[in-house]
Order: sequence, then C-alpha cells, then structure tokens
Amino acid sequence: MASGATGAGAGRPPAVQLGLLWGAVAVSAAALAASFRGSVETALALLPPCPFKAVTALPCPACGSGRASAALAALDLPAAFASNPLFTLGAFAFLVGGLVAAAFALAGRGVPEPRTLPVSVRAGVVAAVAANWLWLLLDGR
Repeated sequence: MASGATGAGAGRPPAVQLGLLWGAVAVSAAALAASFRGSVETALALLPPCPFKAVTALPCPACGSGRASAALAALDLPAAFASNPLFTLGAFAFLVGGLVAAAFALAGRGVPEPRTLPVSVRAGVVAAVAANWLWLLLDGR
C-alpha cells in the first residue's frame, strides 16, 4: 500500500494547490458576503468597539474595515472606499488575485509560493498604510 497525500490536492504541484486554495477562499468570501447582504449591519453592531480608539480616541489603521465590508456586501463601492480605501483596494486585490490564481491553477500553471518582498515594495506597503491612516485621521473617524 503506497503512502502519500490523498484528497483534492493529491498529486498536484504546490503552486497549483496554492492557486486552487486562494481561488476557493476568494469565491467563498464573495459568496458569504453576498449571502449576508441584509444582515451585515446587524453583525457589525455586535462587534466590540475598537480598543485602540477607546484608549487613544484616534482611529486605528484598520478603522472602517467593518463598514467597508458591509458596503462591499451591498455593492456600495463609494461607501466602501470612503470607509477605508486601503481595505477596499485590498479586498479587490484579494478577489481578483484569487480568480486569476484559480484560473492559472486550473490551467496547470499555479502561482508561485510567496517570497520575501524587496525593500522597495515593503516600503511602499508601509507608505500605503501610513497614507490610509492619515486619510482616516483627517476624515475625523
């Protein structure tokens, strides 16, 4: 009896497995958001207040992500961008990336495993988070 992996990913290269997984999670997230369209606001009301804002009276860098999620579920893109631009862009990048990764995986190509990003890209990510936080501060969250 041969030992080894069994299941949907058995025998597939890791890059293909990663693409299939990313695609499945992206499609599941979109389907879940669509199924909760009417009750997202109710779910958001159950969340505790932000501890960072409670202590400092300032918005945290992720402030508005919940409202942006609710707006995305309702397909209200202007409200999502107004709530948290970086989160909204990240959600779109995740969804589009997942669909592309799944398409590549189904074609047998997959996606490369993540590697350490160059310093310039990491600096760009830090700058984007800082710019988003500045937006939230200036918007008076």
